[in-house]
Amino acid sequence: MKILVLNCGSSSIKYQLIDMANNAELLAKGLLERVGLKDSEFKHQPKGKDPYMLIQDVKNHETGINLILKALLDPNHGVIESVNDILAVGHRVAHGGEKFSASALITDDVKKNIEEVIDLAPLHNPANLKGIVSMEKLVPTVPQVAVFDTAFHQTIPPHAYMYALPYELYEDDKIRRYGFHGTSHKYVFEKACDALFMRKDHVRAITCHLGNGASVAAIKNGKSVDTSMGLTPVEGLVMGTRTGDLDLGALLFIMNKKGLSVEEANNLINKKSGVLGVSGISYDMRDIENAAWKEGNKRAQLALDMYFYRIIKYIGAYAAAMGGVDLIIFTGGVGENGPETREEICKNLEFLGVVFDVEKNTGLRGKLEMISKHESRVKVMVVPTNEELVIAHDTLRVVTQHDNNEEI
Repeated sequence: MKILVLNCGSSSIKYQLIDMANNAELLAKGLLERVGLKDSEFKHQPKGKDPYMLIQDVKNHETGINLILKALLDPNHGVIESVNDILAVGHRVAHGGEKFSASALITDDVKKNIEEVIDLAPLHNPANLKGIVSMEKLVPTVPQVAVFDTAFHQTIPPHAYMYALPYELYEDDKIRRYGFHGTSHKYVFEKACDALFMRKDHVRAITCHLGNGASVAAIKNGKSVDTSMGLTPVEGLVMGTRTGDLDLGALLFIMNKKGLSVEEANNLINKKSGVLGVSGISYDMRDIENAAWKEGNKRAQLALDMYFYRIIKYIGAYAAAMGGVDLIIFTGGVGENGPETREEICKNLEFLGVVFDVEKNTGLRGKLEMISKHESRVKVMVVPTNEELVIAHDTLRVVTQHDNNEEI
């Protein structure tokens, strides 16, 4: 019951091979970068063996996935004897639009639907489709499952997902809030509830996925009811290179003033803004913190203040929207490994009933742990995310259900 999880980007492929029959054991993982460029870099790490690295030109995703399969089958650094050992392939798909509220077995219709929402995720869905089509060519007998970043947020009610635009834009073009990081928000919420023996259908939680891309989700009784990212991943929090919330009039003013094309404006708000744009130093929070706290850099400090403030504001807003909050969760690269970030945020949440445990938080990185004190009315936890494991579980569930239905 081995599941291959693929996350295909425009020029990269991440993968994990997970044995679901053996307590979700990670058999191998790796990353292929610079797909379609000269000197592509391939890193393959099999369990219990030395890592394997290779630099060669990889012209497209099909060539890249074939390279991954060969590594998994290799006598020296492989972990399986045949591609038939792979039960199914699970693909991370960025955008499912309104068509998918759950993971789906990949069929011609599913591929067509993924293609139809490319306009909503032009940087991600085409690459996701390339991975799916490549696997079909290389291993046509292995079933594939699409696991959508947006699916978990399809329970958000209309008053939260609609924009105050002419309604025809929603009817004709499906312009609305979709949200992202759904697999991560779902995973850490369920993991925290299990760890605390809390009933998922009786919890108001706020999950903070903080990384270079970042989002906050409001989860009430096990369902997403709001999230900070919108039609695209630009909306919401201040991020590494993305603006987050921005007055649209300001963007139009800048475009007119600087003579920017749509493509240049898109590059501005996606790749040149965020803490990078404010600080002028880096998109990496470690660099920003070092510049602000050790070197006294005022722009770096401003970037941090803006970053923390936006998160605090969203947490407060979501607590109000849900009529309170019982659980706050930190995850993602910064959320899991940034004790200073967690402290700066939580010390401003006492009004909600958070009693922060500085001692437990200090130095805590990448480990599931409670960082609120026993008397805290609102529980605060760090929960390492594992999106690949969610994809593997969903893939196994979908394939098993399909097989059972066929038998019936």
